[in-house]
Amino acid sequence: MPARPLVVVVSPGDEIYRGYCLEQVAAAYDVVLLTGTEPSWEKPYIVDHAVVDLNDSAALLVAGRALAERHDLGGVVTWDEWNLVPTARLARALGLPSNSVEVTRGCRNKATARTLFARHGVPSASSMTVRSLVEAGLATMTLGYPAVIKPTAFAGSIGVIRVNRPEELPAAFEFASAGASRSREDTAVLVEEYLDGPEVSVECVTHRGETTAVAVTRKQLGPAPYFEEIGHTVDAADPLLAQVAPVAAAAVKALGLTDGVQHVEMRLVDGRPRLIEVNARIGGDMIGHLVRLATGIDLPRAAADLACGQEPDLTQTHRGAAGIRMLHPAVSGTLTERHINQPFAAHTPWLRQVQWIREIGDRLVLPPDGDLFTARAGFYIVTGRNTAEVNERLDTAGDEITMTTQAVR
Repeated sequence: MPARPLVVVVSPGDEIYRGYCLEQVAAAYDVVLLTGTEPSWEKPYIVDHAVVDLNDSAALLVAGRALAERHDLGGVVTWDEWNLVPTARLARALGLPSNSVEVTRGCRNKATARTLFARHGVPSASSMTVRSLVEAGLATMTLGYPAVIKPTAFAGSIGVIRVNRPEELPAAFEFASAGASRSREDTAVLVEEYLDGPEVSVECVTHRGETTAVAVTRKQLGPAPYFEEIGHTVDAADPLLAQVAPVAAAAVKALGLTDGVQHVEMRLVDGRPRLIEVNARIGGDMIGHLVRLATGIDLPRAAADLACGQEPDLTQTHRGAAGIRMLHPAVSGTLTERHINQPFAAHTPWLRQVQWIREIGDRLVLPPDGDLFTARAGFYIVTGRNTAEVNERLDTAGDEITMTTQAVR
C-alpha cells in the first residue's frame, strides 16, 4: 500500500482542548510534530517529532528543515494562535502551500484587519490605535461611549474591556495594556466603538480563494465589562448561517486569505453582522469538536488537507446540535469541591463529556485579576436535536455539577 501523506503540526497544544485536532488529523495523515516539549499524550498520533523553542523563529526554521530532510513533507499546519505567523514562514521556506507571512500577520493584528475591512467595505467597528492614556482619552472623544479597549495583537478576550464613562478609562486602559504587554508582536492598544448585540462566530473553510461557511457558533459571554466567552452552541440547521456567511467570506477575502480554516467573530447590531476579527485557525474552546458533533464536518482534517494543497470534504453528514459550557466559580478562591452527580452522568447519553482542568486546592481567579486561563475549573459538552434542546440540556447538566471555592480572607 502507498504511504500516507505526511503533514507537520506546529505546536499541537494541550490534550484537553486540542487533543481532538491531532487525533482527527492523524486518522488521515502521518504526523510529525514541531513542539516545545517532549511529546507525551501525542505519541500514539505521530511518527516523528522535534523539540524546539517555539518563540525562536530561526530555531523553528532549522528544525523544520531538518524534518524535511528526513521526510517527504506534504504540508505544515497549526491551530495555535501564537504560532500562525511562524508556521506560515516555515511553510514558505519549505516550498509548501500557505498563506503569505504578511497576510497571516495582518490577521494577527486587529488594527491592520480593521483598516482592510474598511478598505473593502466589510462592516466592522470604528477603531483607533493608541499607546498612552492621553491618546485613549482623545480616541474616546472621537468614538464616544461606550467604547471597547483591547490589545492590538492578542487573543482569548484577554485584556478586552468595555468602558461606559470617562472616569472608567484609566483603569480600563491599564487592564488592556497589561494584556497587550504579553504579545510577542505588537503591544499597542485599540480603542473601538462598542458593538451592541449578540456575539457569534462563523466557522469557515477557504480553498483557493473560495470561502465556505460551514457553521455558525452562538456565544454566551460572562459578566460585563469583560468579554470572556463562557459557552458556545452549534446547530447544523441554524438559519442565521445564511445571513452571516456572506459577511464572513467578505472579511476573509479582505484580509487576503486564500486557504485554510477561519474562525470569524462578529456581532449582530440591530440584526446586521458587524465584524470583530478573523482568526486564521480552528476556533478554540472545543468549537471544532462541536462542529463535528453537530454537522459531521471535520475541521482539523480540512485544515490538514488545505495545508497539503488538497480540497477538503465539507459534506454535512449529520444534522443536530451541540454545546459547551465553561465551569467558573461564583467567586475567586481555592477550589474545595468539584463533582458531578454520577448516577445522572451514567444514564445521560447526551452528556458527551465532563472535563475538569483544575484540581482540589488550586486557586481560581476571575477577571479583572484573572483571565480565562485562571478562571476556568473545567467544562462540559452536550448534544441535542437543536439549539433549544441543547440549551435546556446545558442547564439541566449544570444543575447536577457542584463546584465550590473558598475565598481567601
